[in-house]
Amino acid sequence: MSPNRRCIAAAFCAVALWLLQPALFAQQPPAAAQKPAEKAALPPELDARADAYYNFAIASYYEELYEESSRSEHASLAIEHYKKAYALDPRASVIGERLAGMYAKSQRIRDAVLEAQEILQREPDNIAVRRLLARIYVHTLGERSTPSNSKETLVRAIEQYREILRLDPGDTESSLWLARLYRFQNDLPRAEEVLRSGLAQQPENEDLLRQFAMLLLDQGRADEAIALLTKPADHSSSSELLALLGDAYIRVQDNAHAESALSRAVELEPREPEFRRKLAQALLAQGKTDAALAQYKSLTEIEPGEVQNYLRMAQVYRQLKKLDRAEESILLAKQRAPGNLEVIYGEALLYEAQGRFDDAIRVVSDAVAAVKASPRSLANSQRTLAALYEQLGRLNREVENFPAAVSAYRELLSLDTDSEKRARALLADTYRLAKDMPRALEESGKGIVLFPQDRGLLVTHAMLLGENGQTDEAAALLRGLLAKSGEDRDLYITLAQVFERGKRFDDAEQSIRMAEKLASSPAENEGVWFLLGAIFERQKKFDLAEEQFKKALQVNPQNAQILNYFGYMLADQGTRLEEAVDLIRRALAEEPFNGAYLDSLGWAYFKQNNLAEAEAYLRKAVDRNRHDPTIHDHLGDVLAKAGRDALAAAEWEKALAEWQRALPTELEPDRVAALEKKLAGLKHRIAQKPASESKPE
Repeated sequence: MSPNRRCIAAAFCAVALWLLQPALFAQQPPAAAQKPAEKAALPPELDARADAYYNFAIASYYEELYEESSRSEHASLAIEHYKKAYALDPRASVIGERLAGMYAKSQRIRDAVLEAQEILQREPDNIAVRRLLARIYVHTLGERSTPSNSKETLVRAIEQYREILRLDPGDTESSLWLARLYRFQNDLPRAEEVLRSGLAQQPENEDLLRQFAMLLLDQGRADEAIALLTKPADHSSSSELLALLGDAYIRVQDNAHAESALSRAVELEPREPEFRRKLAQALLAQGKTDAALAQYKSLTEIEPGEVQNYLRMAQVYRQLKKLDRAEESILLAKQRAPGNLEVIYGEALLYEAQGRFDDAIRVVSDAVAAVKASPRSLANSQRTLAALYEQLGRLNREVENFPAAVSAYRELLSLDTDSEKRARALLADTYRLAKDMPRALEESGKGIVLFPQDRGLLVTHAMLLGENGQTDEAAALLRGLLAKSGEDRDLYITLAQVFERGKRFDDAEQSIRMAEKLASSPAENEGVWFLLGAIFERQKKFDLAEEQFKKALQVNPQNAQILNYFGYMLADQGTRLEEAVDLIRRALAEEPFNGAYLDSLGWAYFKQNNLAEAEAYLRKAVDRNRHDPTIHDHLGDVLAKAGRDALAAAEWEKALAEWQRALPTELEPDRVAALEKKLAGLKHRIAQKPASESKPE
């Protein structure tokens, strides 16, 4: 028996002895106590109270035994004696409280609730009983029950905590529970009201501050959470408050302040993994990859079995282009969770970064087969398969295996409604990449018939109309979606792309300028400035294009798409070729297997008359993008300049064949005419050569 409970039991026995005279009990323990055969005559009322306290003491003893042993017979005896005591002295509410509490401890919840409610009918301000009843209701919420029962229990628990706070406004624990229950009920304004009221009385209470901050963060009110926590966190040694402050800073993208707060939290609680995870996130956002890696390495020591830590390390190593180290981390993750979907996804991403596309496809295909063969629940299987089919389709598109990509997306389409919406858009885009515009439009058309209100499918259909040269129809569809809302910015960007493809450059510039105005920060205009630069480049306004590209690169110096476009523009003009090579190399450092970037570098080397390097990169580009007419054209130029006429003619023939398959907005008649002229001249020259001068190539 604990010292405190022994003291309680002794106190009750002392009261009984005081009432009943010293000779009431022999010297045996309470459980073995026998009522004396003879005792002094007492008034009936006092005699009943004496018996009540006697039974109360015995019940307390058995309650203590039950807490130590969990034996049901001890619970039954405790309840039996509490009931006897209560029957003898029904006005003693403390006995009723202990009886209700004993019912609750022994899981006789209904009896506990009835007993507590009976006391409250007589004593509505009995705060101890209300606290007991509130705890019972909260405990019941955590158990399995029907939704209707849960809702009713939630309402009852809230009612009790509201009454408790009426009786004792400074009860912090009840304030916290009432706020939690309101949040569970999704009544966030009332939860906030309770927490504000509690903080008005105890402004430095860290439990109230913590829960209020979580409430604000749940509602996306990170700025208010920062204002709430900044001063208390400065003077507090609470690692949890500091961690919440760091999280709030991350959400407003103030990662420097997030790092400061989270570093202090980690110093206070170095073994708390969640603090280190958030700190690593803030470090990565600032480009401090080595420091982030150090945090993940510490996490692997704190949580050696946690797969996510190894996956995050692999991700960082991929960013650093340390692919061997990334592979080591993936292997460690696989050892801990061989069938884990995220591990499979990470492994496929690693193979993709290494240019091992066939291995990536194999890994994902094996995962699909494993999920289909496993006895998982239907819902879990569908979610997993949706992710895998989407990745499998994307990988097959990377290697231009469009039939396999279509097959994967058709499987995705059959899973559920959300998957079907996504699959319709992906199928349409895959057919576009395969230059099959009729089927692309057919798929997007089916999508908008089935889901006429789906914004994503409508935008996809508009983009395809634009690619097909139906600029007016595409623009009308997009303009019909404008609603003077936050989503209008993306629509203006799409509208600009449609006009740019249709060579309506003034309309394109007007639309992209509208998108530029709607940005909430310069960082949001990175893509806008890139697209504006491309619009100027298409009109041969190279100085204006360069200005936009440089603005975008100031926001993100590692944007591979902009680096490549800018470098190719310089190379194509034959100017600042060293700078062009540097820009394109920086793009390839980010995406080393991008066929368009490989082509750009080969073309820049060609302009420098570095034919060996030019051919090497252009052949890599052809391997990646076999159906790009520009790449075949460039490779033909290199071969022709090297005097390898037959091979040059073969590449130009391929280029012409691919131009025949080009989408309406991709076709460039001037380039096709120039290519035909080059090919005709080369064929004529080959025909004029004596047979003795012809060399095998």
